[in-house]
Amino acid sequence: MATIIDGKKISQTIKDELKEKVAEYKQNGVEIALAVILVGNDPASSVYVGNKKKACEYIGIRSLSYELPEETSEEELLTLIDTLNKDDSVNGILVQLPLPKHIEEKKVIRAISPKKDVDGFHPENVGALLIGEPGYVSCTPAGIIELLRRSNVEIEGKECVVIGRSNIVGKPMGVLLLRENGTVTVTHSRTKDLKEVCKRADILVVAIGKPMMITADYVKEGAVVIDVGIHRKEDGKLCGDVDFSSVEPVAGAITPVPGGVGPMTIAMLMKNCVDSISLLS
Repeated sequence: MATIIDGKKISQTIKDELKEKVAEYKQNGVEIALAVILVGNDPASSVYVGNKKKACEYIGIRSLSYELPEETSEEELLTLIDTLNKDDSVNGILVQLPLPKHIEEKKVIRAISPKKDVDGFHPENVGALLIGEPGYVSCTPAGIIELLRRSNVEIEGKECVVIGRSNIVGKPMGVLLLRENGTVTVTHSRTKDLKEVCKRADILVVAIGKPMMITADYVKEGAVVIDVGIHRKEDGKLCGDVDFSSVEPVAGAITPVPGGVGPMTIAMLMKNCVDSISLLS
């Protein structure tokens, strides 16, 4: 039976550490503020934004909320971002994705100052990650590294396979595992013999976006399996990209859905906000 990697518990520990740090900053007259922009009323986005606000409140970060109507123009959104970029009291700016179809996401991501891009999506921060310079790291991959570290999973020298090559998870995940001296293979929809490639992995990170696709025959005995996916089944229950009941008896350790990677993403967003103090100075 696999060890269950409890993301909820680990994320709580991180938030408690950050809460102490923020209290110290406040004693020295330094306040941290995060501006969160939500365009439209996508239900999942509203839930995420609500969770981010709760985390800010718990840690002691001031949360500025901008909930804009669906018909907000690209120009209006870019004007707001420009105002927040210039506001010295704002440390971080987060625009909740996805955006309505009439707004170009790339343009919005590039408009946020790299020094306030706490999501780690700006090309400057992505480039900094690639060459090992200081900058914000995309929250989900950063959270996975913390999950592994705090679960005493050794990455150095291990065979690591990432399924998925998105800019938000797959690509930065590969770079972070390399930085920890893992031997990394990034796979995707065109990878030949995907099962065979996955079965080599000591650490398997699954971010493919297909519910319960990864079954036991993709997994090496004793491997650490990290499930990034989150989907709602017809019965209303949540599941990941990994078929948990099939894989759990084979794996050495596994993250559940919910309660695995998800809480870590928000914890690392909060960490990026706190780190903004040194990155903005």
